[in-house]
Amino acid sequence: MLSAADILDILATGATTRIEDPARAPAFAPGDEVVTRTLSPLTHTRLPRYCRGKRGVVVKVHGLYALPDVRAIGDEETREYCYAVRFDMRELWGPQGAATDSLTIDLWDSYLLPAPAEATP
Repeated sequence: MLSAADILDILATGATTRIEDPARAPAFAPGDEVVTRTLSPLTHTRLPRYCRGKRGVVVKVHGLYALPDVRAIGDEETREYCYAVRFDMRELWGPQGAATDSLTIDLWDSYLLPAPAEATP
């Protein structure tokens, strides 16, 4: 059990669930095009509904962490990479989205798939 002093120390110095594992490489790299999965889990997810099934671009790999979706229900072992993924607003909102705007959101491995190559006419 944490003491009050332990909690104050954690608050002062910060805490993380980041895991260093040189043997485990991220599935995606900056510049990779991805598509979000269309998940409808019964439990918590950090994948917003408006981003599901949408195409975006990885802009940063944050690192390997305990997956918060399952950590919230007691699973401390599941680890996934987290990525900053940028979506054009028109991808998310259609023609109502501003053509020059984008949204960047942090997403986990299990939310993402490699984007299929776009067909050329």
